[in-house]
Parts: sequence; C-alpha cells; structure tokens
Amino acid sequence: MGRLTLPRSGRALRVMAIVSLIMNIVIIVTGGLVRLTDSGLGCPTWPQCTPGSYTPHAALGVHGVIEFGNRMITFVLVLVAVLTFVAALLHDSGDHRRNRRVRWVSFALGIGIPFQGVIGGITVLTRLNPYVVALHMLDSMILVALAVWLVRLTWPAPARQVGPAARALSVITFGLAWLVVCLGTVVTGSGPHAGDLGSRRTGLNPADISHLHSGAVYLLVAATIGCIVLLRNRAAVLLLLVEICQGVIGFVQYYSNLPIGLVAVHMLGAASTMALAANVLCSVRLRSGDGGPGVRAGSAPASDRPANAEPPTPDRTVPAGSPPMRRSGPTTAALPGPDQV
Repeated sequence: MGRLTLPRSGRALRVMAIVSLIMNIVIIVTGGLVRLTDSGLGCPTWPQCTPGSYTPHAALGVHGVIEFGNRMITFVLVLVAVLTFVAALLHDSGDHRRNRRVRWVSFALGIGIPFQGVIGGITVLTRLNPYVVALHMLDSMILVALAVWLVRLTWPAPARQVGPAARALSVITFGLAWLVVCLGTVVTGSGPHAGDLGSRRTGLNPADISHLHSGAVYLLVAATIGCIVLLRNRAAVLLLLVEICQGVIGFVQYYSNLPIGLVAVHMLGAASTMALAANVLCSVRLRSGDGGPGVRAGSAPASDRPANAEPPTPDRTVPAGSPPMRRSGPTTAALPGPDQV
C-alpha cells in the first residue's frame, strides 16, 4: 500500500507525537532513578517540597535535588502535551473520523499527565506505599501506550489488514505485556529498591514474585513469536529483540544483587517493551470483510484511504442465469471495477 502525503500540519503533529512518546519514557526512567537513589522522600511533602517552600533547601541534600528535578520534568511534559494538542487541533487529514480520533488521543495524553502528577503526590503523602507507587508506574505506561497510538495515527502508512487470528494474537501480546509490567511493579515493591530506606514493602516473597514475573515473560515471548509468524511485520521483530535484551538484563540483575545501573536500564527496557507492544497492536487492524456484515473484503474504510482517493467501485457482477438488466437511454460498455480485473 502506498504511503500517504502528509500536509505540513501533519508533519508538525507527528513530530510532537514522537516528542511526547520520548518524554513519557524519559520520566519513567527519571522516576526510577528517584526510587533507586532512595530519593522518593527527597521532598517530604506535596505539592510543596517542604512545608512553606516549593523548592528544596540545602538540608535535604542530593535526594531533594533529585526528587525536585523529577517533579520539574512533569512541567516539561505538560508543555509538550499542550503543544501536541494544539497541533492536533490545527491538523486536518481530510478525514473527519481520523481527525476526531487524533484530537481525543492527544487530549487524553494531556489529561493523563496532571493525573500522573497527583498520583505521584499521593505516593509521597502515603510515605511511598508500594501499591500507590505501582499505580504511578502503570499510569506512566498508559501514557506511553497512548503516545504510541498517536504516533501511529499520524504515520503516513495505515495499519495493515489481517485476519481474526492475527488480530487476536496482537491483542493478547499487548495484554501479556501489561501483565509483565504489572508483576514487575510488584517485584519492585517487594525488593530493596522501594524508594526510601525506611519505606514499607509489600511483604511478599521477592523470589516467588520474580518467578511469577519471569513466567509471564515467557508467555509474552511465545506470543510475540506467534505475531512474527502471523503478522510478518517489523514491529513484532523489534518487540522480540527488546524482550530478549530485557530478559537477559533481568536475569543478570537478579543474580547480581540488583545493581542500580542495571535496574535503571531494565526500567528503560520495560517502557520500551510497552511502547513496542502497543506498536504491534496499532500496526494491524481486522480485515474489513471480517469486521461485520455489509463490508466487502479488501475495501479499506475511509479512515485508511487518502483524502483525495476515489471511492471503491461497487461490484457490478451479474450472477449466472440472471436476466439482462434493461437500461434507459443509449447503451454503453461498463468498465470493470477493481475487483473484476
């Protein structure tokens, strides 16, 4: 399928969508560094850093600087989200349905960032409750997935049509990626890097949760291999490569007593895994003929056709044995439609 030509506003929107994706991954890594350096309570209150001050003072040391710096990145994300939404409002792809979807996704991204900041504040006020910390991480992963969806909506090539089995497997793979990330947050809340030396843990056995986490990873890898076989696209291959690297890092960090550097790289890998799993999901869609009655297989919906594309020629094939149709006026030879060539 040919690539569509984006107008100038479309290119600007795509750039902002990519920047939004990158920044939402960056804040996952910086948030991880806050936790890994035991700086989760570097600013002991919220929304202020200390009672009466929004900025840290010298007595808080490097932990206050790290936590305050991570909070400042949230404002960068807000700015990026606003610019992305403005670009979405200015963008016109020629397809009302696609335009509306782009604007709603960019709006959801913008709303999600303040919500993420509020959850971050609750983690401080609850003295780093591990389950609230896990929710904070999962909210960031939702924003990463939304950013990937927005990037795909602005990409020149539309999603490829696949059958029900392939589409279902892409959904299962995305769901397994979520399961892996959720279990990873439980592993973190049960281990030594919970954000502060005095913060509470889940009380679960870290070894048992780690084994459960690795089992989910095996399922994810198997599903991804299935995607490679059925989808045969680059998105699934990239996901498998990241999963393999992520698995190697996970095993090494587990048997080397969780060094901070490796754990930070592992968090980057987790965000990348979620982004690539969302990319696999968004790279395909159910074939039109399998989506319900009244849609002929092989005809792309309007949202996946260029704005200046001719509508598909209806099938005018006359069933065998049918009487010839009477026409009023002069008789002309009918041109064959694309499905009759």
